[in-house]
Amino acid sequence: MIFERFAEIKPILKGFSEDKKYCVTAYDGAKYLLRITPAERFETRKKLFEMLERLAALGVPMCQPVEFGVCEDGVYALHSWIYGEDLNKVLPELSEAEQYKTGVKAGEILRVIHSVPAPENQEDWAEQYKRKVDNKIKEYKENEENKIDGGDYFIKYIEQNRNLLENRPQCFIHGDYHVHNMMLENGELRIIDFDRLGYNDPWEEFFKIKFSAQISPQFATGQIHGYFDGEPPPEFFKLLAFYISARFLTANSWALLHGEDEVEFVRRLCADTLKWHDSMDSPVPSWYLKL
Repeated sequence: MIFERFAEIKPILKGFSEDKKYCVTAYDGAKYLLRITPAERFETRKKLFEMLERLAALGVPMCQPVEFGVCEDGVYALHSWIYGEDLNKVLPELSEAEQYKTGVKAGEILRVIHSVPAPENQEDWAEQYKRKVDNKIKEYKENEENKIDGGDYFIKYIEQNRNLLENRPQCFIHGDYHVHNMMLENGELRIIDFDRLGYNDPWEEFFKIKFSAQISPQFATGQIHGYFDGEPPPEFFKLLAFYISARFLTANSWALLHGEDEVEFVRRLCADTLKWHDSMDSPVPSWYLKL
């Protein structure tokens, strides 16, 4: 068994991943992150591991992929251990200048992640996302569980700005890029949890920046400046507001699957978003700090 290789095994219970996660210590004292996934996910997890190897070769600071294989409980992946702290917890303790500087680094790292191109056979982005957003609107209107205060503002913004999706590029994305999936190790930023990877419009990756902005507008602003090496193009915020609007249409039904705390979190985030964007009349959020 895979567990027999380790002197100490501690389950990791946080997060929403389907994986079973453990902090394991080898007999030589080395610590690792062990993830075990159901066997039917072999091909998906193999591709993920190979992509992580590719990102590591590009210099992305993250858990280094060490070993991949099959065990009695499914598919396992072994990664180096990050001796750090969750960024969402330590970020408020930093000075505003340090928060901004850390955000800039996050943006620079994201640019490297996005340097991996999408496969040539990817479906046109506008076609696939318009279909996706049509399904979200339909589901929102037909399912009472999806209803959120201010939902009509999001739908109105979507309907008025569909043209923004045309001629957008696609690349590899992390899929869940925000402060809750980052750590600080000896003052250096580390990126974790690539479980929701995919190939999308690179700007769509920013829709979860609202999680970061709730904790630190300085960090969120820095991430944008680091990514674009300065102020972003005007169309960036218009398209970002579109993606944020689309994601909120099914956020409440997702939260209901995970408990009342998540429902309250989504409601609070929705209210904050509508405030930041003046009921979606302002694509540039009020938390954004211009250079």
